[in-house]
Amino acid sequence: MNRLFLVCHGATEAVRQARFPADEPLSRRPAALAGPARLDGLSRGPELRCAQTAEALGWDAVVDESLADLDHGSWRGRSLAEIDQHDLSAWMTDPDAAPHGGEPVSAVLKRVASWLDRQADVGRVGVVTSPSVIRAAVLATLGAPAAAFWRVDISPLTVTQLTGTTGRWTVRETGLPLQEAGG
Repeated sequence: MNRLFLVCHGATEAVRQARFPADEPLSRRPAALAGPARLDGLSRGPELRCAQTAEALGWDAVVDESLADLDHGSWRGRSLAEIDQHDLSAWMTDPDAAPHGGEPVSAVLKRVASWLDRQADVGRVGVVTSPSVIRAAVLATLGAPAAAFWRVDISPLTVTQLTGTTGRWTVRETGLPLQEAGG
């Protein structure tokens, strides 16, 4: 049986300050994290925060562009207070809206569903990525509508585990916190 261990990257200043992410580093880099063991493959999103989290796990993970965070376009680095509230509301209620000029939610849902479809006979795979990618994987697994995207909370340094194969994934668990190694 295939198992995908989707690890949410560690916290960043953008998360702490309610800003849209840019390619910022982790706000606190753990020396080492204890993650899932006996893995057959390791992948990560291209962002610095994903690289640093993979490094803390001791993973030499391959960058997979399909695991990139939702592109927030012109909103990158800006706080919620700096965004036109009408545009923000449109973006959060219409999965096809992209008032920021970046990627609409529907596009990340499609991209991640396609990535899941390519995960046949992979064994046990560890992945470090963003909350948006993990949300999209959960929605694809459950066959949930795009409107449910904002109803899935993914915290930093947690693991969501999917089991199964192409077209038959199951959410085994979500929100399992990672621990610092030796702690």
